[in-house]
Amino acid sequence: GGAGGMAAAGSGDFSDLREIKKQLLSVAERSRERGLQHSGKWASELAFALDPLPLSELPLPPALTEEDARDLDAYTLAKSYFDLKEYDRAAYFLRGCKSQKAYFLYMYSRYLSGEKKKDDETVDSLGPLEKGQVKNEALRELRVELSKKHKARELDGFGLYLYGVVLRKLDLVKEAIDVFVEAAHVLPLHWGAWLELCNLITDKEMLKFLSLPDTWMKEFFLAHIYTELQLIEEALQKYQSLIDAGFSKSTYIISQIAVAYHNIRDIDKALSIFNELRKQDPYRIENMDTFSNLLYVRSMKPELSYLAHNLCEIDKYRVETCCVIGNYYSLRSQHEKAALYFQRALKLNPRYLGAWTLMGHEYMEMKNTSAAIQAYRHAIEVNKRDYRAWYGLGQTYEILKMPFYCLYYYRRAHQLRPNDSRMLVALGECYEKLNQLVEAKKCYWRAYAVGDVEKMALVKLAKLHEQLNESEQAAQCYIKYIQDIYSCGELVEHVEVSTAFRYLAQYYFKCKLWDEASACAQKCCAFNDTREEGKALLRQILQLRNQGETSSTDIAAPFFLPASLSANNTPTRRVSPLNLSSVTP
Repeated sequence: GGAGGMAAAGSGDFSDLREIKKQLLSVAERSRERGLQHSGKWASELAFALDPLPLSELPLPPALTEEDARDLDAYTLAKSYFDLKEYDRAAYFLRGCKSQKAYFLYMYSRYLSGEKKKDDETVDSLGPLEKGQVKNEALRELRVELSKKHKARELDGFGLYLYGVVLRKLDLVKEAIDVFVEAAHVLPLHWGAWLELCNLITDKEMLKFLSLPDTWMKEFFLAHIYTELQLIEEALQKYQSLIDAGFSKSTYIISQIAVAYHNIRDIDKALSIFNELRKQDPYRIENMDTFSNLLYVRSMKPELSYLAHNLCEIDKYRVETCCVIGNYYSLRSQHEKAALYFQRALKLNPRYLGAWTLMGHEYMEMKNTSAAIQAYRHAIEVNKRDYRAWYGLGQTYEILKMPFYCLYYYRRAHQLRPNDSRMLVALGECYEKLNQLVEAKKCYWRAYAVGDVEKMALVKLAKLHEQLNESEQAAQCYIKYIQDIYSCGELVEHVEVSTAFRYLAQYYFKCKLWDEASACAQKCCAFNDTREEGKALLRQILQLRNQGETSSTDIAAPFFLPASLSANNTPTRRVSPLNLSSVTP
């Protein structure tokens, strides 16, 4: 049928939710008729979040053309075979059909037949890691036929979408993007085309140059791609405005928001949203792998165990389920078993990105670096934006003591996550090994500036300054580090706190600031590894004091600490000492 009445309202225009609901119900039906289940599901879920329509307003099925009538029998028969996954059989009965719907199903059956054969080949012939040269044999022919139709302007929105998919599968990315943009213009309501664009656009620059149709669907696309590109602030703003526009019940939006918080590592927020989502949609399996990553990071064994059992009851042969179980075994340090489940996930879907990366991590734990490298490489082939895979490769090459390779991979990870301190610290360590100390300093400082997750950047920076005999800067870093650790409230077991106090005690001692030196030395006594040194230093200070060595007041020090931290603010003192009275280890 023609695209009658399928023009979506203008972008950001959500004034007529009934019209939008109509469009969604209509496109859901049209997607299902063509076997496009995921797009159909997306539209149905979104429609479900809006109020029901009265009978008089329900969308009418598109009017049938002469061609539709001629192809109806073949289409009806073929669709029943298609639904049973008998793609070759479906295609056989659709040969020569001219109507848009039947032609689409003919081409799509041939495409899926090729995909199914390729996946079966892959599963049969390969161990978990070799990359087989298995290709979808149907792609080249499909491309030739579809491009003829495309030139003759005979493809509707769904046809354009399929043509785009074929081009992408043949790695013709630029052509694919153009065709998907065209598909979005012709049929803006088909989510599949937008989603394909999300996977092909790798940075904000590319996004700027796309001429996208002005439709409310564009808002959903932008929110989705901002999430993918780690532009989380923007994504969350978009989702909030969609909720305000009337989509507050949409489980799709709720899950996307949870994923967004997961991406910026706001773990508590993400966990609470996922728990809310499970209340609303208890049998949902999508995104549960992300939920399990959060439970894993928090070491929440009972919750992760419950989730794994629960998903296993719902459907144990889903990739997400396998990943959740893999995470569960990994948390229990049963790495062989974990790797097995990630392998199983990949047997079910070789294009499932998360599992490659997680499998890489397990091989790392098992000290099997070559397998880990292969797994991470696969992950990157599937998605160049997976920073965890780049970071994983960096770690494997670090174990193999190949810092130049390391540097390359950590750099890529850092480009994808410019504000993630872990990448910056890793980069700094690399530069240090390569003796590029200025670069290393920059990295550590930046890691501290963006908010250091692991609170190690300042210590590494201090040690660099120590190496370079820049004692004031080193002392300054240690002081900042101690402030940082103690301002957290919860005192993490920090190995380096004692190192910091030891250095500061010696530094103040050299500067002849006895009070500060003895305060720091006393702190040293609280830690096992510095206790003896602390006691020795206190004895020395006592001796020197008794010999009448006065505290030095004229040491010019190049830095000042915030007043709140200095014990007494007399102007004679140039080095503000560290007020440790409030600090109890």
